Amino acid sequence: MQLFDTIAGMGHEQVVMCHDKSSGYRGIIAIHDTTLGPALGGTRFWQYATDEEALVDALRLAKGMTYKNAVAGLNLGGGKAVIIGDNRTTRREMLFRAHGRFVDTLGGRYITAEDVGTSPADMDYVHMETDYVAGLVARSGDPSPVTAHGVFRAIEACAHHRWGSNKLRGKSVAVQGLGHVGYYLCQELHAAGAKLVVSDIDAERVKRVVHEFHATPVDKDEVHSAPVDVYAPCALGGVINDRTIPQLRCEVVAGAANNQLLEPRHGDELEQRGILYAPDYVANAGGVINVYGELAGWDHERAYRKAGEIYETVLGVFEIAKESGVPTYVAADRLAERRVKAVHDMMRPKPPHPRKS
Repeated sequence: MQLFDTIAGMGHEQVVMCHDKSSGYRGIIAIHDTTLGPALGGTRFWQYATDEEALVDALRLAKGMTYKNAVAGLNLGGGKAVIIGDNRTTRREMLFRAHGRFVDTLGGRYITAEDVGTSPADMDYVHMETDYVAGLVARSGDPSPVTAHGVFRAIEACAHHRWGSNKLRGKSVAVQGLGHVGYYLCQELHAAGAKLVVSDIDAERVKRVVHEFHATPVDKDEVHSAPVDVYAPCALGGVINDRTIPQLRCEVVAGAANNQLLEPRHGDELEQRGILYAPDYVANAGGVINVYGELAGWDHERAYRKAGEIYETVLGVFEIAKESGVPTYVAADRLAERRVKAVHDMMRPKPPHPRKS
């Protein structure tokens, strides 16, 4: 890998390679863009096959956070950290305190939070060494209801665009993945009168949603092919791929899962099939909005209301797609890039020259 060519090609500002011998900590912090503000992005703890794989993941995720934060209208740039290792380890304190020390050396250019393989308890260890961390146990709390509300509003926006009304009563929605976000999404959809089709690898989760929201269960390998109005992936990424696209029997794809398109061309294929796609990082931005609310001192209600604005953002993405003749995932990127450029191009008045004495 030509490291500087890769960083320049993806537009990153800074990459920090970190190592602490005593704890066995090996980490990478990638800062993509700080035009809008300090770079915010979680810390992922994963057993990467190679150091290069870890670096590429950090770079890709950091760039994604720039776009997510920009589209969400937040005064935050994009960054990400990865820790290389087995996230099942019980020896966590010194590992995450080491991570916190390296985060602190950046002086606030990067703010971290939880991500795959990490938890609010891990962030409390990070907080022992730095103030540049969010998602702490005693602060913003569980972001799942806020994330789910944003996805719900994205589905309403899709309904308005596709069927001329944002009312979901009588519409059928297949929810794949019934963890915290999936559960709260089902709760809102049920309250709105939608008919639910659900699936999860955990049978107890399925039973709970079937009982509470009168949902229809389907096998985990069949949920994407259910004949519904909306397919809402809320579990793993890459579910829109060569195998699943021909089997889709929906008019809309809008869910909480990250990286739903296995490859960008799958967004093109959805467009060609007439399936409306709400880009994932637009629909699921409620989570980062919740974290931003913690940093800005918002209460839960304000973060919840801000997540509700995802409705207008999704409609804005669809408008750009129509005007420009591009798929919605491309339109979302353009919306993010417009905001970053607009702030970058703002005039910055210079202070007056000091008088000579």
